[in-house]
Amino acid sequence: MNKAELIDAIANETGLSKKNVDAAIKSFVNVVSDTLQKKDKVQLIGFGTFETAERAARTGHNPATGKAIKIAASTSVKFKAGAALKEKVNTKAAKKSKKK
Repeated sequence: MNKAELIDAIANETGLSKKNVDAAIKSFVNVVSDTLQKKDKVQLIGFGTFETAERAARTGHNPATGKAIKIAASTSVKFKAGAALKEKVNTKAAKKSKKK
């Protein structure tokens, strides 16, 4: 599902205009991004938690040449699914649709 399809689906489910749904999604992304940039986490009970994790600098290898390369330290974003989301994904309906 891409952004346009997500907007359509939310607009159909809520009865809101696509313009309002688009604004809400943009706002959600901005607020979550800004919060993560401050190293805080965003927790949506039942859905999941967005948080950051620090990755230390390390040495890697270029797969094409085999030469060692230095990989800089960085901050990565992690998402941990909540219990309700895990349960919904693992229902029989979800499993049946994967088999098709």
